[in-house]
Amino acid sequence: MFVAGNFLDALARVLDMALWAYMWIIIVRALISWVNPDPRNPIVQFLRAVTEPVLIRIRRWLPTYRWGIDLSPLVAILAIYFVQFFLVASLRDLAWRMR
Repeated sequence: MFVAGNFLDALARVLDMALWAYMWIIIVRALISWVNPDPRNPIVQFLRAVTEPVLIRIRRWLPTYRWGIDLSPLVAILAIYFVQFFLVASLRDLAWRMR
């Protein structure tokens, strides 16, 4: 059972790192949006291509026309924190119990 426990622990760690990286990508995208970047810049295109599928779903659910402020990056970051605290922690706890 220790092999399955180690596998789950490794999976939890990789998932945690991927979520942290994605959170920082969202933060950089939000910061860059404040300065009106060149849309032809490859970095801006990458950031938009990676984050837009998630943010567009949040924007559909969260109406922003009343405030004029896009809160979708904040909601996405809160969702990432929730997944880290719930799913990653649960996987690590399960891995620890399997050892």
